[in-house]
Amino acid sequence: MTEQEVRRYLRQMKEEDSEQAFRGFYDLTYDRLFRIAYYYVKDEDGAQEIVLDVFMRLWQLRDRLTDVNNIEDYCFILTRNASLNHLEQENRRNSLLTETLPDPAADDSSPEEELIGEELFARYVKALDRLPPRCREVFVRIREERQSYAQVAEELGISVKTVDAQLQKATARLKEMLL
Repeated sequence: MTEQEVRRYLRQMKEEDSEQAFRGFYDLTYDRLFRIAYYYVKDEDGAQEIVLDVFMRLWQLRDRLTDVNNIEDYCFILTRNASLNHLEQENRRNSLLTETLPDPAADDSSPEEELIGEELFARYVKALDRLPPRCREVFVRIREERQSYAQVAEELGISVKTVDAQLQKATARLKEMLL
């Protein structure tokens, strides 16, 4: 996702109420926002619902989006907050159903650790988006979707050795960007 493309879409959305520009913005950012939501809720349907709600919110705020300095971080924060709200609603719903209070000792992580984890995840998502498309696709399919090398090779029409090479390339670049 390039800043110029995003800014162009945002201007068109604001000035022309362009649904086509919004669609371009959606296509450019959906995968990243889905990965963020999925990281929190660990549920595909829930993550899709969250991301669609975020895009509805972005459409409603289209007149003010051009004033946002870092739209990438803004979208990340919107998605993170929507995901956390979703989890909170799920927890409330579950606690009402079971009529038990959650065990406070069950969450051993401190707020500082959670913040560090979120910052690291945000850096990971940004680094993943900077990978070449083929590297990113191979990496996501193998590391996040848990597909086998053979499955990825067959679906992408490449050899298993190419899958391995692309995965090694992606891993090396991610390590370089994150360290």
